[in-house]
Amino acid sequence: MKASDLMVAALEAEGVEYVFAVPGEENLDLLESLRTSTITLVLARHEQGAGFMAATYGRLTGKAGVCLATLGPGATNLTTPAAYAALGAFPLVIITGQKPIKTSKQAQFQIVDVVSLFTPLCKASTQIVNGNRIPSLVREGFRLAQEERPGAVLLELPEDIAEEETIEPVIPPHYRRYAVAGDAALDEAAERIIAAERPLLLIGAGANRRRASKALRKFVSDTGFPFFDTQMGKGVVDEDSELYLGTAALSSGDYVHCAIEKADLIVNIGHDVVEKPPFFMEPGGQTVIHINYKAAEVDQVYFPQLEVIGDIAGSVERLGNRLDGKLQCDRSYYTALHHEIASHISETSDDERFPMVPQRVVADVRSVMARDDIVALDNGIYKIWFARNYIAHEPGTILLDNALATMGAGLPSAMMAAMLAPGRRVLAVCGDGGFMMNSQELETAVRLGLNLVVLVLNDAAYGMIRWKQDQLGFPDYGLTFSNPDFVTYAQSYGATGHRVERSADLVAVLNDAFEAGGVHLVDLPVDYSENKKVLIDELGAKVCEL
Repeated sequence: MKASDLMVAALEAEGVEYVFAVPGEENLDLLESLRTSTITLVLARHEQGAGFMAATYGRLTGKAGVCLATLGPGATNLTTPAAYAALGAFPLVIITGQKPIKTSKQAQFQIVDVVSLFTPLCKASTQIVNGNRIPSLVREGFRLAQEERPGAVLLELPEDIAEEETIEPVIPPHYRRYAVAGDAALDEAAERIIAAERPLLLIGAGANRRRASKALRKFVSDTGFPFFDTQMGKGVVDEDSELYLGTAALSSGDYVHCAIEKADLIVNIGHDVVEKPPFFMEPGGQTVIHINYKAAEVDQVYFPQLEVIGDIAGSVERLGNRLDGKLQCDRSYYTALHHEIASHISETSDDERFPMVPQRVVADVRSVMARDDIVALDNGIYKIWFARNYIAHEPGTILLDNALATMGAGLPSAMMAAMLAPGRRVLAVCGDGGFMMNSQELETAVRLGLNLVVLVLNDAAYGMIRWKQDQLGFPDYGLTFSNPDFVTYAQSYGATGHRVERSADLVAVLNDAFEAGGVHLVDLPVDYSENKKVLIDELGAKVCEL
């Protein structure tokens, strides 16, 4: 068969459902092979949109998403999604085209060394130089992309290789089991936990996998272990629990850090150094037990005294068996702190001011979303408010990026979630700055017939950086802009636009949009004056009652 047909057959063998693409001339053989395959081509309006959708497919399913672009500018536009997948640990396979490598008819026109460019961002970056290599390179690419810690892989398919004839068969995937932690490490972990007076459990990004979530929920329920989570660990264990002590949206100084300071032992499950540190270790401080698929990456603020390495679900199950009925720690302080945090978070959640304050926005969004509905956040100051104030009940229901933390990913991520979960409400929450970076994908969402609501938080500024600028005492300069009429803008793509003009109207507007179906954009003016009042002044003045 033609090599491009073999490439598609290899993708089919891996179970690929979608290829998200902005094809170019160098992809035409592969595009023709896709046309007659079982794989659905999803045409995006920018390579970033295609890459973010594919990475989110990997994030939500555990199977590598696939995106396709041409050489040169098409490939360079995928560097941000590659970094997004690399730092976020989302399995992603990137396929790019290239000019013929056996003969050259256009000199260096559009030629960029794509393989070298992507090497720092990917677990593997390879040019396919012979059609017979396709089965092994595709199989190895998917294995690497999906294997812990997941990430991105690039395969470059030159157009003359794509049209070659080949006789190689595809290599079918095989099931992979991870090794389990040793008994000695688990025994020592159990002994240290039982001996602790106030142990505390931290759930990080690496625990946000399907099997790990199920095991952790049982572990917390069986042991009564007080816990907190990182932004990318939200929802792994139901946060609607008296054992929940908040999300570490800040590295220090928040109410959850009162619990951290009080703890004498922290069990850190799924810690990923790409996230902002949820706490800082100090010499002579708390004992930390690191439970993860891989050994800890040690630095000045993270140097665990004990490591339990292996499959997280298996380690947690075996540790839970060792702790069965033996965790007799003092929970009274944690219980009191849980209620204090809940009271603090509820403040201003019914504030009538307009433009709306972020606490009210989060509370209203939570009220219209069911336990398993999905909120996909772009990046901005509102992400901190959602991390602290939004109670997540299920894994994969609040999609935060606290790794690369790139703007422009919120809308494509929500689109992917809507494709995978058509029976659930999906809400993209974007700042006006981040939304406009990939707003053209509204056309893609409408064309695909998605049911999706996009909430645009409108402050006509790059609000996060403006807040940081104010923190540093600098004058307000260089971070404000004008926006289009978002209602008309949405309508120009065939979506439905709404503008909220009173705080009391947001819930009704969101509910009506979800009930109507289709793609809706809601323009919501926001007031970020609470950023300084709460996140700086109030937290700076707080006192941890010990």
